[in-house]
Amino acid sequence: MRTIAVAGCGPAGLAAALLLARDGHRVTIVERFDAPAPIGSGLMIQPTGLAVLRALGLEATLVARSARIDRLFGQANGRTVLDVAYATLGQAGLCGFGVHRATLFAVLHDAVTAAGIPIETGRAIAGSDMTSGNRRCLVFADGARSAPFDLIVDALGTRTPLAPPCGRELGYGAVWASLRAVPGFAGDALEQRYRRASTMAGVLPIGRSPGAEADQAAFFWSIRADRVAAWRDAGLDAWKDEVRALWPATTPLLDQIAERDQLTFARYAHRTLPTPVGPAMIHIGDAWHSASPQLGQGANMALLDAYALAKGLRESDDVAAGLAAAVALRRRHVRLYQALTALFTPVYQSDSRLLPFVRDRLVGPLSGLWPANRIQAAMVSGLIGSPLAPLALASSGFVR
Repeated sequence: MRTIAVAGCGPAGLAAALLLARDGHRVTIVERFDAPAPIGSGLMIQPTGLAVLRALGLEATLVARSARIDRLFGQANGRTVLDVAYATLGQAGLCGFGVHRATLFAVLHDAVTAAGIPIETGRAIAGSDMTSGNRRCLVFADGARSAPFDLIVDALGTRTPLAPPCGRELGYGAVWASLRAVPGFAGDALEQRYRRASTMAGVLPIGRSPGAEADQAAFFWSIRADRVAAWRDAGLDAWKDEVRALWPATTPLLDQIAERDQLTFARYAHRTLPTPVGPAMIHIGDAWHSASPQLGQGANMALLDAYALAKGLRESDDVAAGLAAAVALRRRHVRLYQALTALFTPVYQSDSRLLPFVRDRLVGPLSGLWPANRIQAAMVSGLIGSPLAPLALASSGFVR
């Protein structure tokens, strides 16, 4: 039995804590907020992430609170430029699930609580130090130090203080809102509308988050980070007019937004730590690799990292060997999706005029034809690179 500190209470940290505790390790979660809570609106759970939730026994709970997504659909100037169906892969029940971040958090957090895993809150982490016996302690912002641990799992996200800076901030982010679902949108699809690559709106069904009385949809609007201040200064009415001009059907959603505080701006970064492990330390999820949300893989990659960590430690005699095994299980898939996301993000979020021209007139028409339709579906599902096979997980679909 090893003593393990999991730094961070997001999906990566909660899933890692559950898996490690079930293997008999003594786990403590350390969280900077006084009350752990999710940040953000909607996300997609792909077949990859669902496989990990199935292994945790949480699949049915998550699915019951989410919205099944069978298709991704996008148009620009009335022209279909994205049409991806999971059914193209020919696997019964294969789909994604739109879910509020609060729902995913609650499902994992409830399981952590039920397992009796302690969570130390209000502990802002500043760094870590090695101690005797090849162990490591956390260093907090107030100068205090934790007891030494056999392993620290860094799940603190893109701006983690436990890893050196790397990568770059992306020019484009998005403003998000969780709203009451309204008629006029597909209940089983992520729908998007584009104007070139600089303007994008999307609607994702996300089921019911904790406390919600009706089904919800996540609405998002792409925006360059250096234009957020001007967007705020212009006021909601000017922005709503712009959204309606692009996508008139969003009017009933926009009518629910009465204050700017209902919208949360999310900034993204593209980064990959070249060395995700060190003595008594591993970085997982966004602390290891982060990218734009274009392929919808962030939470799913985090869940896969957590599962690989538990498997690596379970099958190795010492911590260092277990960490090396965990990274080996994930490195190829991480590199592949970091490359794919870097390739496709400018097609949908950039100031380029050439890339969206090619997208609209070449990629869009091809997306409905074999083999392009299968390749796109495999990318969106997270299954390119066969990430589940090394983990001995199955990608069988979910049938309600």
